[in-house]
Amino acid sequence: MATTYDFPSDLLAGQEELHQVRAELSALLKRLPWSVEPLDGFSDAGGWRKVERPASPGWTADEQAEVEKLRQREHELAVFVSCHRFWAEVAAAERVDARTKLKYAYGTRGTPEEEKT
Repeated sequence: MATTYDFPSDLLAGQEELHQVRAELSALLKRLPWSVEPLDGFSDAGGWRKVERPASPGWTADEQAEVEKLRQREHELAVFVSCHRFWAEVAAAERVDARTKLKYAYGTRGTPEEEKT
């Protein structure tokens, strides 16, 4: 029988916000130019696979600040979730299972992957 865990509400909220911040950061990075600094484009067909990049205008100061803000918040939440006092209550042999279940204890809405569909 699968073990269920009674996660504290602040831990669940922290994990959910961590999912949201990571999704927001990922979406932002996909929208931004490939290089932080302005760089010329290039094409390299001599390697084992062809690589091409268009010229990059670089990121604006506001874009850099937004990425830094999201990365900092992601770090804070990751530390909060991984160092939460709840983990001391879980037997060492069960922690991996409990941490995995927390990642998918995404409220009643399902996993983040299910929300994309």
